[in-house]
Amino acid sequence: MNPPVPVPNNAMLNVVAHPLVQHKLTLLRRRETSTNNFRRVLGEIGALMAYEVTRDMPLSFVDIDTPLERMKAPLIDGKKLVFVPILRAGTGLLDGFLSVMPAARVGHVGLYRDPDTLAAVEYYFRMPQQMEERDVVVLDPMLATGNSAVAAVTRIKAVRPRSIRFVCLVAAPEGIRNFSGAHPDVALYTAAVDRQLDEHGYIVPGLGDAGDRIFGTR
Repeated sequence: MNPPVPVPNNAMLNVVAHPLVQHKLTLLRRRETSTNNFRRVLGEIGALMAYEVTRDMPLSFVDIDTPLERMKAPLIDGKKLVFVPILRAGTGLLDGFLSVMPAARVGHVGLYRDPDTLAAVEYYFRMPQQMEERDVVVLDPMLATGNSAVAAVTRIKAVRPRSIRFVCLVAAPEGIRNFSGAHPDVALYTAAVDRQLDEHGYIVPGLGDAGDRIFGTR
């Protein structure tokens, strides 16, 4: 049995240890998991993570009529939420999040990792209007070097949203340090903190290249 990896001491780091999340993460880690099953389970774990990420979202009270009487009842304003997958792998989490909050808007950040420098290179950026009134949840299955996450959040901050949260399934300690150093004000949610990066910048033990496993491209 592998020893647990020490979780970095970071007040903005939230490790989602719910048994269902951990169970489904194990299914994703398995090398023999098919592309179809990988996509399906990733959507399921996305929905479960969405519950944790939205746990302290602000509520507003509206007047409604029950079958018996009129009352004030709490609602999250889904139209104020923006889910932002980092292309391409982040789209694998999007459907799960939208299944919980279907009224949310969706933005996109397109980044790829330079194979030589591991730096993030932007090729696409699109956000809804009136971002200063919106809460953003950035989605990417892996936080490896952290370069893509740092670049995406830096770009999103330029449109001045009300808040930003970052969600991944697996994070490396190196990526957590890089991300938190660049954005100490952004809450980070992950299902696991793995041991380290290998010489190619991949998380180990990890689950492989999430994008390739979602789309069957390797």
